[in-house]
Amino acid sequence: MEAFVNQFFDEMNTTAKSAAGFCMKVILALIIFFIGVKLIHWVRNIAKRSLGRINADEGVTKFIDNSIRIILYIILILVILSFFGVQPATIAAILASAGLALGMSIQGSLSNVAGGVLILILKPFQVGDYIIEDAHKNEGTVKEIGLFYTKLATIDYRIVVLPNGTLANTSITNVTREDARKLDLTVGISYESDIKKTKEILYDVVRTDPSTIKEDELQVFVKELADSAVIMGIRSWVVTDQFWDSR
Repeated sequence: MEAFVNQFFDEMNTTAKSAAGFCMKVILALIIFFIGVKLIHWVRNIAKRSLGRINADEGVTKFIDNSIRIILYIILILVILSFFGVQPATIAAILASAGLALGMSIQGSLSNVAGGVLILILKPFQVGDYIIEDAHKNEGTVKEIGLFYTKLATIDYRIVVLPNGTLANTSITNVTREDARKLDLTVGISYESDIKKTKEILYDVVRTDPSTIKEDELQVFVKELADSAVIMGIRSWVVTDQFWDSR
């Protein structure tokens, strides 16, 4: 009986020591995690400041920041797992299996990532540009170029989210890349109206618009003789940033 009691207490002591050791590991792992999070924020801030000093594009800055965040958090998790005794070979095997399964399930997302990289490298557009995606005629001002998607703000205050893979594989019209933009308008007048007087009025309206570039050609002309109206055409060049106000 005495031997049984001694064995029981020995097992209890061993279990208590194991539990205490595990608890200590958990506490240390939490400490490592919180310190790692602080270090990740510190590294990201340094990267952002460095990119800001070289006037890097906003889309590039966000893309690099997201990449740094993902990579550093993966490293932090690997460090914590190894702290609990998980072997590097086991971690590598798990990552390889998970990567294969994840890659097969998110092929479309990976194409979006590749598209985002191409957009940031080739720069067909940047944050602040007004673009038209020619395949589906989505258009708006580029607000954000993310890892997977690009966000456009339309003139009626809607947000359009487009996959980067789609944008990288379709033709895009960048409306605001140049400083000037051509403005084409039409005005219908009755057949009884004085065409010469109409031309003078329209010419004065466009010429006095502060957005109109005076050095470029300004045209006011009869565009079409429609069934119920004479269609006057107006063609001028305006400052790109003021195009919609001028229109």
